[in-house]
Amino acid sequence: MPNFKQKILSHYQILLQDKIDIYQDLIHSLTEDAQNDAKSSAGDKHETTLSKLHIEQEKIANKLKEALEQQAFLSKLDIEQISNKAILGSVVVTNHLTVFISTALPKITIDNRAVFAISPQSPLGIQLMHKPVQTEFLVNQVNYKILEIL
Repeated sequence: MPNFKQKILSHYQILLQDKIDIYQDLIHSLTEDAQNDAKSSAGDKHETTLSKLHIEQEKIANKLKEALEQQAFLSKLDIEQISNKAILGSVVVTNHLTVFISTALPKITIDNRAVFAISPQSPLGIQLMHKPVQTEFLVNQVNYKILEIL
């Protein structure tokens, strides 16, 4: 039975793989659209359509690249490492929220608990890193207290 931290990591890996699959399908679809348009059109309208398709492809390719980088980052995390201080790969329970210190990803719900994946470079991440349980700090006028580190 996977523990809470393993469930979080697994959920984010699936979420990223789904995103990657969608982006790859979109790029493939846009490539086909461009090829079909090239066969059937000519002139200014054709150039405008191709230009728009190319811009859209670039946007999606950038999102794909980011998702692949996040996926690679997660795959390198050692979530089995035990520490009495918040480190990369830690799940930190505070008096306000539960965070997974990794890379910035959308909020998820695991075992009826909201979890936020944050970067160690984020304002909250900077305050959490290398701090033990019971540490208190202020971020954006909110008082946080570390209650548990998993």
